[in-house]
Amino acid sequence: MRHNQQILLAARPLGHLDEGHFRLAEGPVPALEAGQFLMENKYLALDAGFRQWMNAGASDNYLSAMPLDAPVQSIVLGVVVESRHPDYREGDLLMGRTAWERYSIADGSDLMTRIEPAADIPLHEYLCALGPAGMTAYFGLLDIGQPRAGDEVLVSAAAGGVGAIVGQIAKIKGCRAVGITGGEDKCAWIREQLGYDAAINHRAPAGVAAQIEALLPNGIDIFFDNVGGAMLDTAMAHLAERARIVLCGAISQYDTTGEHTGVHHMWELITKRARAEGFMFSDYVDRYPAAMEEMAGWIRAGKLKSPVAITTGIEHTARAYCDMLDGRSLGKCLVKLD
Repeated sequence: MRHNQQILLAARPLGHLDEGHFRLAEGPVPALEAGQFLMENKYLALDAGFRQWMNAGASDNYLSAMPLDAPVQSIVLGVVVESRHPDYREGDLLMGRTAWERYSIADGSDLMTRIEPAADIPLHEYLCALGPAGMTAYFGLLDIGQPRAGDEVLVSAAAGGVGAIVGQIAKIKGCRAVGITGGEDKCAWIREQLGYDAAINHRAPAGVAAQIEALLPNGIDIFFDNVGGAMLDTAMAHLAERARIVLCGAISQYDTTGEHTGVHHMWELITKRARAEGFMFSDYVDRYPAAMEEMAGWIRAGKLKSPVAITTGIEHTARAYCDMLDGRSLGKCLVKLD
């Protein structure tokens, strides 16, 4: 019988998340029932958005609050090793939503996408630029943001898994890209490694508003927001006419157990004839193949870099996730299973 390892949500975080909210559990993999298949996971994705569903009462129309003492939900990349499902065969490589665990039992209902890996693309890319992070950046910017050549694009959390890709796509589309991140070292990294035209250090004494005014004197055409809260509110005060706000994430609010920080500059949406729209990458599943093909072409042509921070070993998952939320990593964060 196969032996499983799982990272469980051991306690509800009341504020800041730390490793103590998780624990490692081990045990046998149950036998499959009809209509199920077993995946041996190769990579686990560490996605900031899942932090929101660790809170009590966090259910919405997308996901329910994660139950205590159950494996932490996650996007994974794995191989089918046993199947009692007619549509999934042993050897199939799949990307889907299961959990932080070595083996996952699934029935095909959770965003399962069959992957046909290219020989010249690293396997982990199917959870990075060619996976959820890349699809989020691609559809968020192109469908919601609708960039035009010459647009001024501002991206928050620009050194993260999604933000690192958004700025590069903006440049491919002929836009000027400005990224917001924390610390001068990260500012230099997004400029020198990712090609951002300019960077805003949100920890600098000058403040975010003053830096936006200096770097974007004519206003923001597209704001791709991964942070929410006060940073979203500040950017909304500097919109250009017909601006588009892409509401992707709210990492500044995930440790909040009550109501999120309010936004006060709503009047700007009216006077600037602007719009703000949220989305989920899963809205576009039927268009993944075409998007992945285009993104892979950009990678092969050297137009798109896909920065990744890989931690090896499921036992280090909790630490890697907390480090990511605390801003101690660059690019997309993954855990590679031995």
